[in-house]
Amino acid sequence: MEKIVKPKSGYGTLAVLLLLIVVSILGIITLRNPLAIILMVFAFLLIPGFIIVNPNESSVLVLFGRYQGTIKDNGFFWVNIFNTKKKISLRARNFDSQPIKVNDKVGNPIMIGLVLVWKVEDTFKASFDVDQYEHFVVVQSDAALRKLAGMFPYDNFEMEDADITLRAGGEEVNHRLEGELKERLEIAGIHVIEARINYIAYAQEIAGAMLRRQQATAVVAARSKIVEGAVGMVQMALDQLSEKQIVELDEEKKAAMVSNLMVVLCSDESARPVVNAGTLHQ
Repeated sequence: MEKIVKPKSGYGTLAVLLLLIVVSILGIITLRNPLAIILMVFAFLLIPGFIIVNPNESSVLVLFGRYQGTIKDNGFFWVNIFNTKKKISLRARNFDSQPIKVNDKVGNPIMIGLVLVWKVEDTFKASFDVDQYEHFVVVQSDAALRKLAGMFPYDNFEMEDADITLRAGGEEVNHRLEGELKERLEIAGIHVIEARINYIAYAQEIAGAMLRRQQATAVVAARSKIVEGAVGMVQMALDQLSEKQIVELDEEKKAAMVSNLMVVLCSDESARPVVNAGTLHQ
């Protein structure tokens, strides 16, 4: 478990060392005492114990293979010269992954990427429970993204009953991704601040086919609306002609009129009227 230590202030130790050095120099020059040389060597041996900890930074102390604790206070300190000191940043970091190719729930190859905001929370776990915690974050983010992609379809074209899709899931999908990453990175003492999908698309080999499929679906939906509107307009025209008694139409003429109006209203191109200079029967 992480243990927070409060080391000695470096300023007091520095003052003592400077005093020892001055005294030893004076002893060598004036008294030519060999003990002064030993005193100076001793003073210089204590210098490696000084350590500076910047804001949002920590230093893990290990003495002969034994964990001594972590300094999280920022400032100038002095510690045992035999301690090995490993600095770990406590700042928030961004990881913007390159899009990777995975298969969604129905097997379609897709490209998906994420952006992860994280920071070290437990320096003991980050230092001793995993090897190279930064690389661990990258690998586990990739694994979590692959698992998430296999849980949901890209869209609901092939799974119309799918409540959540990768493309339209929004916050629900990001919440699942964040939960998966928190579970995986907890072993390394990593705190996940935020995780979001920042890129998603069909893989190149099927992108063209899926685009045409989406376009066909859009065309069918548009045609359905056009036909629905055209039927309503034809019904309204027949009702008003009958109500206002503008012209008497038998069933055959109504059928011809309906056919002509449907062609005009549902056609992709503008209608080109033909002027009838004869009678209605010609």
